Amino acid sequence: MNLSTDKPKTFKELLDQKYGQKETESRMLFEAKAEAFYLCEMLKEERKKATLTQEQLAELLHLKKSFISRVENGKVDVQLSTFLKMLRGVGLELTLTPRAGIS
Repeated sequence: MNLSTDKPKTFKELLDQKYGQKETESRMLFEAKAEAFYLCEMLKEERKKATLTQEQLAELLHLKKSFISRVENGKVDVQLSTFLKMLRGVGLELTLTPRAGIS
C-alpha cells in the first residue's frame, strides 16, 4: 500500500498508516493508550452497574471523587495498587493470561 496516495481499506491498514507497523514505538504507545482508555471505560461501566456514584465509590475506597472522575476519564495515571482497589470496589478482579506468541 502506498501510504501517501492509497486510502486504507481495513482497520489494520488504517492503524498501520496512522500509528506505524506493529512493534514500532508509535504503535505501542497508541495501543497502550487505547488499552488504558478501555480499562477506564470498563471501570466506569462496572461502577454504574453496581449503582454507585463516583462520590459513593470514593467514600467506599477513601479516595476523592475528583480522583475517581479523573481516572474514569483517563486524565491521570494511577498506581496499580490503587487501580486494583478501585476494581475490587466495583466487584471486579484482575486476571492475567498469557498473550499468544509470547513465551
